[in-house]
Amino acid sequence: MPKVTKPQNQKGEFLVDYEEKVFEDVKAEPGEKALVTFHTVAFEGSIGFVNLLQATRLQRKGFETSILLYGPGVTLGVKRGFPTLGDEAFPGHQNFNNQITKFIAEGGKVYACRFALQALYGHGEGSLIEGIRPISPLDVLDIVLLHRKQNAFILDTWTL
Repeated sequence: MPKVTKPQNQKGEFLVDYEEKVFEDVKAEPGEKALVTFHTVAFEGSIGFVNLLQATRLQRKGFETSILLYGPGVTLGVKRGFPTLGDEAFPGHQNFNNQITKFIAEGGKVYACRFALQALYGHGEGSLIEGIRPISPLDVLDIVLLHRKQNAFILDTWTL
């Protein structure tokens, strides 16, 4: 067997060049919009949280940004906690709630499908994080079509 002689990596070392940026820093033109849709279950993969970060980044780049939670995506927008709502049962337990709250505080809009909320996951509108706007299931397609008509950037988030 070959012997490994390289010393172990040490805390504080750099393994990659994290400062180099290859592409220009794109900013929104006045009036540009973005929509990030979520059809993914909270905590069943990283894509939900990663694209919440992307939505925040789009907003900070100047895009008028909206988030659509539909199907299992509504699970990202419900209040959670254990043993009581708001308590963090484990590190990162409140990641979704905290990121959505920050996004709304910075001017973002979040919409959640009422059908998925009640029929699929048994929640009422009172379960949503403050600032999330419940919408009709008939609005789910229309918000996407409206953003398409406005030449918005649309980022669809799916988990299979």
